[in-house]
Amino acid sequence: MPHHPTNPIHHASTHTHVEDLQAILTGTLLAAIGIAVLSKAGLVTGGVVGVALFLHQLTGIGFSVLFVVINLPFYLLAVRKKGWGFTVKTLGSVLLLSAFCEAIPSLLRFEGVDPVFAAVAGGLLAGIGLLILFRHNASLGGFNILCLYLQEAFGLRAGFTQLTLDCLVLLLFAISTNFYTASISLIATLILNLTLANNHRAGRYTGKSAEQS
Repeated sequence: MPHHPTNPIHHASTHTHVEDLQAILTGTLLAAIGIAVLSKAGLVTGGVVGVALFLHQLTGIGFSVLFVVINLPFYLLAVRKKGWGFTVKTLGSVLLLSAFCEAIPSLLRFEGVDPVFAAVAGGLLAGIGLLILFRHNASLGGFNILCLYLQEAFGLRAGFTQLTLDCLVLLLFAISTNFYTASISLIATLILNLTLANNHRAGRYTGKSAEQS
């Protein structure tokens, strides 16, 4: 019988910088495709992504510009509570996501998408993208930074904390648009955050980034 270590933390692997870069590219691309699907159906999700999507649909200002600007105040918290390694990778992820969101409309064209399918597929893609970033000590800024800090400091699961904040964003969206669209958007938010809550928690994943070694 092969021996299984009782404490896998001592056998945690360390991510190389190349692995981190590959993960950031993959995570942001998946999230950007998810956002494109949601946007095409006129839906939003929670967090800063949802706020930026909502303001984009309301004002016509580019999503990428809004996303970068709204994220700026959260970087102070990232530096103070999560360190420069996390902050730099998060900033890079935010800029990459913005670039992908600008490019995707000319690379991926479709006439329309069923709202419920968009909510499921868009929420799942964005959730998986965020999960990849979280596991490589990065995020998409905004609420992600706050939720990761609260999980590490107080044991509050990032997915459930994010879900609470996201519901507040959707409530604002419901008041400003209509209840039906907001309820469909809630499906995307639930799928995104349950993906995080079920897969990103203490002891579930032991890989570390180079700056955490």
